[in-house]
Amino acid sequence: MHPSQRIYCTKSEKLKGKKIVLGITGSIAAVEDVKLIRELIRHGADVVPVMSRESTRIVHPNSIHFASGKVPIIEIDGSVPYVDLCGEGGSASLLLIAPSTANTISKIACGIDDTPVTTFATTAMGSDVPIMIAPAMHESMYANPTVAVNLDMLRKVGVEFIEPKFAEEKAKMADMEDIVAAVIRRLGPHDLDDKRVVVIAGSTEQPIDDVRAITNRSSGGTGIELAKSAYERGGKVELWLGRHEAPVPSYIEVKEFSTIEELEKLVKGMKCDYCLVPAAISDFTTKKAKGKIPSRKGALKLDLTPTPKVLKSIRSKTKGVVVGFKAEYGVTAKDLSEKAKVMVKESKLDFAVANDLRDVKRDRTKVIILDSRGGKREVEGTKSSVADKIWSAVLHGL
Repeated sequence: MHPSQRIYCTKSEKLKGKKIVLGITGSIAAVEDVKLIRELIRHGADVVPVMSRESTRIVHPNSIHFASGKVPIIEIDGSVPYVDLCGEGGSASLLLIAPSTANTISKIACGIDDTPVTTFATTAMGSDVPIMIAPAMHESMYANPTVAVNLDMLRKVGVEFIEPKFAEEKAKMADMEDIVAAVIRRLGPHDLDDKRVVVIAGSTEQPIDDVRAITNRSSGGTGIELAKSAYERGGKVELWLGRHEAPVPSYIEVKEFSTIEELEKLVKGMKCDYCLVPAAISDFTTKKAKGKIPSRKGALKLDLTPTPKVLKSIRSKTKGVVVGFKAEYGVTAKDLSEKAKVMVKESKLDFAVANDLRDVKRDRTKVIILDSRGGKREVEGTKSSVADKIWSAVLHGL
């Protein structure tokens, strides 16, 4: 077994059955392609590498062979692989050029075909095989007006660009995570295309004084995975994020909040088709003291008052689908379901997702999904896989 097969689908099956032709050009960012290929395989992709001659001076073909399990195509021969893969009726699901130099972008825009990569691009454009390009070059080259014209020309004919990150006077190739997410989005189910999605995650912090706060334990991990899954399905995603520990990918739009009051202000302007609320919102608050309460004066008593139910505010602001989340600790599965049903009824929710915090680990969780008609399903796994299953239930029913 080739080493590439040992990592196949180890992260997900989101790209299973998808054949991705990876065009590699002569940018120094080509050194990142070994990692990129491996990550695509971890999500189930079959990666066929195609290298320009200049790229072989930066990353050795043996490295790409090791990463993909396939000998990279470096020369065009009589077997016409570009037709077999990217021609009419070809087997490729996508042509991904990453990294792409300014030279390659301009050649493709002008119909110039003089490298294996541009040959594949010319063929793909003539047979409607999707093309995605991740540029990588000096910032001054990216700002060149003629390059900008060529970028616009390619966008107009359906080529999708994965925008570079700008640092150190360079338009660097996008991060691997961003590229993989964009590929999954392009090849995904598209069941959230053009839908506005709000995911509210993390925890609130209700101030006791100017130093201390009342909060709930939450890494924000499940909510961030729900936002990522919505993006991969084509949604226009906003992540409203309180205190959190899990990292947030750069391709997700974030609006931050700290207190329930700040969250309520966001809710007043809410416009969405779907709202999922896995946030750990404080049930109690207290009157904030100015400055810092002295700690050397003995015991401190706080008067805690209930906070308003944000789910009810959300329900009153949107006609879209609203999904509430119910966290308990040390309850039976039956009691957990009953508490979730009460929440669905009281807040007029479309779905509820309930879990016992004893079942939440660092990257794994177990939940019960319920709908307003009495349907129920129990799922468990990584937070990423559970987030995807929650979306499947919300979009396609239990």
